[in-house]
Amino acid sequence: MSSAVLPSMLDRDPATMPLEEIDVSHIDLWRSEAKWDFFKRLRDDAPVHYCADSEFGPYWSITRFADIMKVEKNWQVFSSHPRISIADPLENNTFNTPTFIAMDPPTHDDQRKTVQDVVAPPNLKVLEATIRARAGAILDKLPIGETFNWVDKVSIELTTQMLATLFDFPFEDRYKLTRWSDVVFARVGEGVIDSIEQRQEELMECLAYFTKLWKEREDNPVGNDFISMMIRGDATKNLSPQEYLGNILLLIVGGNDTTRNSITGGVLALNQNPDEYAKLRAQPELTANMVSEIIRWVTPLAHMRRTATQDFDFDGQKIKAGDKVIMWYASGNRDERSIPQPEEFKVDRERARNHISFGFGLHRCMGNRMAELQLRVLWEEIQQRFEFVEVVGSGVRVPSCFVHGYTELPVRLHAKK
Repeated sequence: MSSAVLPSMLDRDPATMPLEEIDVSHIDLWRSEAKWDFFKRLRDDAPVHYCADSEFGPYWSITRFADIMKVEKNWQVFSSHPRISIADPLENNTFNTPTFIAMDPPTHDDQRKTVQDVVAPPNLKVLEATIRARAGAILDKLPIGETFNWVDKVSIELTTQMLATLFDFPFEDRYKLTRWSDVVFARVGEGVIDSIEQRQEELMECLAYFTKLWKEREDNPVGNDFISMMIRGDATKNLSPQEYLGNILLLIVGGNDTTRNSITGGVLALNQNPDEYAKLRAQPELTANMVSEIIRWVTPLAHMRRTATQDFDFDGQKIKAGDKVIMWYASGNRDERSIPQPEEFKVDRERARNHISFGFGLHRCMGNRMAELQLRVLWEEIQQRFEFVEVVGSGVRVPSCFVHGYTELPVRLHAKK
């Protein structure tokens, strides 16, 4: 069913409407930030909830933190194959890009191990100086007292530079990485792509570019970058072109969206909670803890999907083999059963890393420490330069129930006093 003919959820009262009519994937809820009361209703009254009709077909919603953990741990019943997002494979099914995050053991484990050392702690220690230098250079170019789009000038710029480093990607072409990341999950006709065919054409350009990089390195793959590691890895050196593209896109999106949207969402959260921003300025040692709170608060990827491999009774709800099961991380991160005062943004929150934004278990985000490092270093550098970053207008949301972020956030910088 097309989203154009689905009735809007915005004129419904989430507290009183029939549970069976709630569709928390509806794009209107995500464009307008109207989803939170709907999620609360489901957490309270239907934590394992079936939606029979949506833009993406029927699906189950898992909305409580503890229940999401149960699904994450039970990969035998709740498989990552064939997709990690609520949307089904590309509409004509001729363009399939397998990724290791959408696989189960042992293939998932073997392919993940091949590339995970790039973002392992020893390499992050080496990368920290690079991140700090680049963050400082980006911030030093920003205008004081003038309005500009924080997403373009800071969030995208820093994450794209670091992605280029992780791939050893030609720096002058680094914005291609941002473009390909945006294309992967873009909704047709929403400003990024105009057709399914355009998506496929651009992603094939991505494959051609990365195939060229592979061929350039395959005779001497000694680098500490994702491509060289895949060439060296027994589980990845013989990937099909589609498998190679799938894993490249996974690494691009994983390295781009999480950090980019947390950088933007953190600025907005501090502006919406000025007392917390004042606390941070008075106690800059809270920066690392605040980073975890930002990642919880933003939840940059709002959900992950699993597919039931067999019939399963989940707390009295009969999930059938083949059913889509959506773990709503955005809801789990607001679950008062597991997180005290989850509706409050606290830079000094106790156990701030107790969130579900990175997932859990064998599919936990491989680059979580990298994301935290980039955010911490950036905020350390921001605080050295600016009194505060002021949001001066409404942000523009990414039209998605998967990528939870912004395309625009107008800000104005105030110089350090």
